[in-house]
Amino acid sequence: MSDGAKDQERSMDMGTVTKKKLIQTISQAKGLHPNDVRNVIQAFLDAMTDSLAQGERLEFRDFGVFEIVERKQKIGRNPKNAAVPIVIPARKAVKFTPGKKMKQLIS
Repeated sequence: MSDGAKDQERSMDMGTVTKKKLIQTISQAKGLHPNDVRNVIQAFLDAMTDSLAQGERLEFRDFGVFEIVERKQKIGRNPKNAAVPIVIPARKAVKFTPGKKMKQLIS
């Protein structure tokens, strides 16, 4: 099995943590009401989104950095008709770079 197939299989086994699951986990771990946790998480996500929309860089020590990067215009190909080029326009995207502690935990 290739490394890519192993990674995909591993990610399928782990599942997805949704905002709802995160709220439940934090609520139980800290003994807080789920609505209070939900409000804080939503306020945090809103503040992050607003900061990124204004072009600000978000840095969380040991966790990582979120920043806006400009993706250049490029030429793509349709697999069904490779002779016809498709222009993919330049766009802005959010880039996440993991911090030192996160890199160590993931490795």
